[in-house]
Amino acid sequence: MFLVVILTLRPFGLYSGVSFTLTGLVALLVCLIPTTIGGLLNAIGIAGIDRMVQKNVLAMSGRAVEAAGDVDVLLLDKTGTITLGNRQAAAFLPASGISAKELADSAQLASLADETPEGRSIVVLAKKYGIRGRSLADIPGAKFVPFSARTRMSGVDSEGRRIRKGAPDAIREFIGGGFPPEIEDAVSRVALSGGTPLLVSEGTRILGVVHLKDIVKGGLRDRFERFRTMGIRTIMITGDNPLTAAAIAREAGVDDFVAEAKPEDKLALIRKEQAAGQLVAMTGVGTNDAPALAQADVGVAMNSGTQAAKEAGNMVDLDSNPTKLVEVVEIGKQMLITRGALTTFSIANDVAKYFAIIPAMLVGVFPVIAPLNIMALGSPASAILSAVIFNALIIVVLIPLALRGVRFRPLNAATLLKRNLLVYGVGGIIAPFPGIKLVDLVVNALHLV
Repeated sequence: MFLVVILTLRPFGLYSGVSFTLTGLVALLVCLIPTTIGGLLNAIGIAGIDRMVQKNVLAMSGRAVEAAGDVDVLLLDKTGTITLGNRQAAAFLPASGISAKELADSAQLASLADETPEGRSIVVLAKKYGIRGRSLADIPGAKFVPFSARTRMSGVDSEGRRIRKGAPDAIREFIGGGFPPEIEDAVSRVALSGGTPLLVSEGTRILGVVHLKDIVKGGLRDRFERFRTMGIRTIMITGDNPLTAAAIAREAGVDDFVAEAKPEDKLALIRKEQAAGQLVAMTGVGTNDAPALAQADVGVAMNSGTQAAKEAGNMVDLDSNPTKLVEVVEIGKQMLITRGALTTFSIANDVAKYFAIIPAMLVGVFPVIAPLNIMALGSPASAILSAVIFNALIIVVLIPLALRGVRFRPLNAATLLKRNLLVYGVGGIIAPFPGIKLVDLVVNALHLV
């Protein structure tokens, strides 16, 4: 568009008696097109990726960093992200007619081969009830049943005994029936306190509840409030029952939660949000997270996770810290804010240059536009040369800002736009006038034209 405008100046100039040289037209084109933002875009992108690397996050592309800045929804796993992820067994709550020692014995049997923090803590807690330390090899014919995201329970089979421990709904489905009133009450009490109720069963009989305690990480409520200010919605995903999920969500300050979630539920939720026009970010570590990571607009895989998860995501966190997703979004936001600020400055800068150069070039032929020649530049040639020099200098001056980035503030889009227009818009209009005038004085003093 600018090229067409510049090319039409020569025939119009011949008609009006203004001599536009080819060199002058090329220089004018360079001054009038938005070269500032064009020259700084790569610097902004490189700086965004560099800030990711400083946080020990590998971005597969600059597009991934940009997408992080446009995120509308954050999906966060509860365990290890919102909570410390080191749940410990705090108490055994036996069913009616079952002693605490019997519950402790069965819970320990189901946890002997369980290497998770929860499993190890159950083995330790059982010792306080007089249950001696043992291994699965000490149990004749024992076969460990590992935990899976689909079954959401684990246990052991030995000599006709089928002991399981797991989420209430998983155990209810396993035994094919309901729970006694005291168990329902115990599950509710543990869940309402923010703990996780882990049910233990043998065959079709409920033995009791293991109370698992977890701690919500400090400072998350403030960080989620910052995202809320920016219009980003946070959703906690957990395999816990709805009561526990609600208690943790309330304490952490997330906007919404999905309880008793399976791997396919994550994928369905992401697709639902994207169908509504939202950009979604999430973290993942396992192979079962790979489909959701691939579907998400920003998928941050943990370095400690599986190869499938790392290949499915578009970022890899070398520290394997799920809360890094919060920092990733902030870096992406800062990158977009910087680009918006410099784009505003560049456009405003070009508008000011139009009024600086064109009147100076035409005032000799059309005296009527003399009032527009605000800077009273020395000559049309010095006006163009001064504008070209200023154009080059302003890019150099703005490179540090592009690399450092505009200071990140958790503000909504409307507030950011107003601030950009005020600071960088008004600044971009004002800067060229004294800048070009100063260069013009130097150019004329040195007789460069």
